[in-house]
Amino acid sequence: MTLQKIRRFTLIISMLLFPITIYYFSPYLIIMAAMRHIINGSFIVFSLMFILGLFFGRIWCGFFCPTGGMCECFAQISDKAPKQDWRNYIKYGIWLVWLSGIIICNVLGKGDYTIQPFFMTEHGISISDIYGYVIYYGIVILFLIPALIHGKRANCHYICWMAPFMIFGYKVGMLLHLPQLQIKSKKENCIACKKCEKVCPMSLNVTQLLQKGEIKSAECIMCGECVKACTKNVLEYKITSKR
Repeated sequence: MTLQKIRRFTLIISMLLFPITIYYFSPYLIIMAAMRHIINGSFIVFSLMFILGLFFGRIWCGFFCPTGGMCECFAQISDKAPKQDWRNYIKYGIWLVWLSGIIICNVLGKGDYTIQPFFMTEHGISISDIYGYVIYYGIVILFLIPALIHGKRANCHYICWMAPFMIFGYKVGMLLHLPQLQIKSKKENCIACKKCEKVCPMSLNVTQLLQKGEIKSAECIMCGECVKACTKNVLEYKITSKR
């Protein structure tokens, strides 16, 4: 089984499990828990995303994210390439306001801190009644609309509240000179066929980026589509550490 088949398989499984896991990615429940000084499931998951980002960047987005799986399914309806422009920064604004809210709620909250990974779930399962499914399908529609208007992975580009955890994690990892997964390039072998750009789900200018010796962009989700598409073996995964 090739890497891309494995990637699509894990995305589909993650997407199918989303009704069970959705509360562990909830931006609302983490605020509700913070007001009660509870470290809930989403707090733990977002912390793990930051830690994962230290070494692997946004590989979660490319291989395991349930909403990423939905986005790739929606791409079968609309495969337009979202523009790389100012809208990419919207997610940082959403993240900053939301993170500020979490901090304020922790400061104003009362009681001793407790760890409750299954906070507001039914024995660990997120959706166990009709009201939960209303929330679930509301989120599906929230992600479907941008995908139909702007194209593939539009949500990852513009509104994802989880991406900044991994992006900043990766930047911290670079500052600390930690071993990190990167897509390195042998730019002297590139024939500028641009096959890598055509398959990139994040609409990156891969041909231009690889001239720097590596695909270095906050929007890269480490999916490896460009690696597979390159017929000259210009691109490859490598674990590197800059000193």
